[in-house]
Amino acid sequence: MMTEPTRIPPRDDRGTQSAPWRRPRVVLWTAAGAATLGFLVALEIVARGYGFSGPITEQSREVIFAPESGPLLYGGLALTMVVLTWRQRLIALGIAAGVDVAFFLVRWALDADMNFGNGALWVVLGVAVLGVTRRTGQERLLLLKGTGLGLLLVAGHKTGDTWLLITSKTRATVLDAYVAAADHALADPSWLVGRFLNATAPVSTGILHVVYGQLPLAAALVGLYQLRRVAVERRFPAHHLVRTFLVIGLFGPAIYMIFPVVGPVFAYGTDGGAWATANLWPDVLPPVTDPQPIPFDGITPRNCMPSLHTAWAVTLFIHSRDGSRAMRWAGTFWLVGTLTATLGFGYHYGADLLAGVVFALTIETAMRCSAHGWDRAGVRVVALGTAVFAAQLASYRWLPTEMAARPWLYGPLLLLVTGAVVYAYVRTARTARAAREREPKPGVPGQRPAPEASASASAEPTDSAGAAETATTGTGTTGESGATDAKPELV
Repeated sequence: MMTEPTRIPPRDDRGTQSAPWRRPRVVLWTAAGAATLGFLVALEIVARGYGFSGPITEQSREVIFAPESGPLLYGGLALTMVVLTWRQRLIALGIAAGVDVAFFLVRWALDADMNFGNGALWVVLGVAVLGVTRRTGQERLLLLKGTGLGLLLVAGHKTGDTWLLITSKTRATVLDAYVAAADHALADPSWLVGRFLNATAPVSTGILHVVYGQLPLAAALVGLYQLRRVAVERRFPAHHLVRTFLVIGLFGPAIYMIFPVVGPVFAYGTDGGAWATANLWPDVLPPVTDPQPIPFDGITPRNCMPSLHTAWAVTLFIHSRDGSRAMRWAGTFWLVGTLTATLGFGYHYGADLLAGVVFALTIETAMRCSAHGWDRAGVRVVALGTAVFAAQLASYRWLPTEMAARPWLYGPLLLLVTGAVVYAYVRTARTARAAREREPKPGVPGQRPAPEASASASAEPTDSAGAAETATTGTGTTGESGATDAKPELV
């Protein structure tokens, strides 16, 4: 006897429906939110111990006081507005501009610090209030996700700044001598590219300064492109650029604490001032001697190993592959320009860039698998990337003299293991993408076909049109509705 499928939600052992707060996804999001809040609180406490404010204080004060970066706040507003309709976006922008004008007039009258961006933050917080007080169900969750995305962009920037200050206060010595020695195995690319930029300045340096400084803007444009259909589909894509960007910014500074490096322009150049070992960069190669930790000032961030600019540029390049031809070319241009700028300006060694590539691909794979499901291939790539990244740091720290003495061996070996991670990632990503393309396209969020329609569609193909109509309208012969409280408009 065939049993008819039921639409009753699953029940627990006592025969009652599971509470919403006990569902796995709700538990996961709650745990992630609690962990993020705990991390921010801990970072705030540590920052206070060193005499400066942390990310929570810095972001809270911008509700009233002059923001540090107005474009950053409006970037957060742009991410939040992906959940709004075009009409609501215009209203939100108008409100943000009006609030900023009011703040401008007050500050001008009081002769206070001038900047803009408070209005953007007010609107982002207002979207959260609207979601909590005026929306329910899926619409509330969507508005809160949009608010969280916008606030995380700002909080990630504040968190990174706090991390950098902590590295300069807690790491009195730097390991630049070790990385510079290991970089001999790669033919000292920072010195080579630095001399090239000096010979082609100011044209090359002018272009590369824009590329290097506007990497967050380029990433925001790619992220907005990926999220452009959220307002229509009423859901976020499972994986997008912003997720990986934020995780890279979260974990990268933790590696700075383990492997503090300031970069050749500081350790061997004029920017290091009295703390520089010598004024060698980029004209004279540093001597290969027994490396020792170098004492350095308490101001310069130890933000080189790995190169997060490289990691972000690699991630931008990967996510731009799904865009138009112009976006793909722009992603390639930004990757090449960022790599050239990081070396040519003396901000990084070649070893930093290789570590940044492996770091980015490992995190990108982990984030993609967390969104689409873990498989053996994804686990292998993450394990390989983690092992290669750890081996790179260990070799830079414990084998730099041997690497400098045998560049014919260690140089190709470094490139080979990095290339192995790149190959494994590309192969796994292509396979995963092909598998997702073979999956059936999801329907409109909040709707699902009635059981009667699904059964008739599988048993009688000739009735598929009627079943599709039934699923679209959300009504069946029993009179039950398949639609939820999802609304196409928020107003």
